[in-house]
Amino acid sequence: MKKFFAAVLVLGSSLLAKESAAQGKDIVDIAVGSPAHTTLVAAVKAADLVTTLKSKGPFTVFAPTNDAFGKLPAGTVESLLQPENKASLTAVLTYHVVAGNLGSKEVVEAIKKGNGSAVVTTVQGGKLTLSLDGAKVKVTDANGNSAYVTAVDLKGTNGVIHVIDAVVLPKS
Repeated sequence: MKKFFAAVLVLGSSLLAKESAAQGKDIVDIAVGSPAHTTLVAAVKAADLVTTLKSKGPFTVFAPTNDAFGKLPAGTVESLLQPENKASLTAVLTYHVVAGNLGSKEVVEAIKKGNGSAVVTTVQGGKLTLSLDGAKVKVTDANGNSAYVTAVDLKGTNGVIHVIDAVVLPKS
């Protein structure tokens, strides 16, 4: 049954990816159109990253859902959204972005080529470690905390989004 749901999730993601790219949507447009990413969109706007993320790219975004942001300690999101914390918010958000277009196939190939893990450098300058946990891609931050990819290959005109179930944080 789990394999069935995983197959449906991947198929749904693939169809959405084809539809998004075909309609000329960039990665910001895709996030804006997702009810599961309203917190991420609000954060991107508060950090003044909309123009950057609408640029040519390409970018690979590991996009936390609203539920992922909800797992942070109480008050964290509200604090980050304050104007005086813009630099910290920008660091957190750009830690979820990798330069280049890393589709799920490329991610899995890099993990296999790296004998079980691949380290990618984020736009923020930190590192994320990608690995496989069973059939799921795990994204581990510099602090040892992990998120799992729950939807893949939401393709836009300037990159790709992979949805994750937790917020990853740079070393502080």
